[in-house]
Amino acid sequence: MAAGPPPPLEPNSLPTFPEEGFTEKFLRKTRENPLVPLGCLCTVSVLVYGIICFKRGHTRRSQLMMRARVIAQGCTFAALLGGMVATALKSRQ
Repeated sequence: MAAGPPPPLEPNSLPTFPEEGFTEKFLRKTRENPLVPLGCLCTVSVLVYGIICFKRGHTRRSQLMMRARVIAQGCTFAALLGGMVATALKSRQ
């Protein structure tokens, strides 16, 4: 089975962004998929609260917060995958 050469890559079909700094890129990505930064913020908040509970000796609440952190990480990962799928489907249309 002889395969021919790959089709040429058309530069006009690729999205181009002007030189953008960190802030502009962060805001653009946040507008594209707002659940990922929200999930990251939630994960970090639960983690910090869990560490504070651990330092104060509230081991039961600390364990609960670590379990909540894992759930928050899972939700963030699901939001990331969902955003990637939505972007891929949008680019096909």
